[in-house]
Amino acid sequence: MKKTLMPATALLLFAAGCHQDMWQQPKALAQSRSDFFVHDRSATRPQVAGTVAFGEPKLDTEYETGFSRDGKMVKLFPVKVDERLLKRGQERYNIFCSHCHGKTGDGQGMIAKRGFTLARPVATYHTDRLRTMPVGHFFDVITNGYGAMYPFKARIKTDDRWAIAAYIRVLQRAHDAPVSSVPADERQKLQALPYDPGQDAPPEPALPTTFVPLGRPGAPASEAPPPSEPVGAGSAEPMNGGAR
Repeated sequence: MKKTLMPATALLLFAAGCHQDMWQQPKALAQSRSDFFVHDRSATRPQVAGTVAFGEPKLDTEYETGFSRDGKMVKLFPVKVDERLLKRGQERYNIFCSHCHGKTGDGQGMIAKRGFTLARPVATYHTDRLRTMPVGHFFDVITNGYGAMYPFKARIKTDDRWAIAAYIRVLQRAHDAPVSSVPADERQKLQALPYDPGQDAPPEPALPTTFVPLGRPGAPASEAPPPSEPVGAGSAEPMNGGAR
């Protein structure tokens, strides 16, 4: 009797804990009235401005891909190019691009200069090929990547990719532009800037490839490798003075 009563009691307690609140909870049905949205009393909400529903077609081919409908790269920007766009492009470029391509677009960013060696070096924008390349090329490369560069489609929104492409054009124009092309009032501002000795500083020296091992504490000088010996050669003693 006790063996039968215990499972029955457990089942009763389990059933008592079941309820249907999830089924019976208040909810808004499509095309139904809702007192929550007091301004229109509609439970069906319109699409949020600036969003695209998943799976909906993006009909502006030039803006979304950088290519026209006939498959050719666009030569004209599908967005308004103004001061605001260029400043945004400069900001996004310095964040996402300058570490490889350099602040001036010469392909000498810190990653490129610190040992990022490839069969094809980091691109400089100041070549005849890229100066004459349609602007859609830069948008496509930012979107889908190129060579060792990974795609930035998921990292940089569409407007910002066009802003970066526009700023690249600014860098290209500024690279070979004569000083006379700068407006007179802007030239006066540049001439009034204080001189920065660092702008003419020589390139940084290469990192040293040799070291002088410390050897074991109290070891005679004859046991230490010569100062010119390469890193890792000679004595097997650690570089920190023998500590293990």
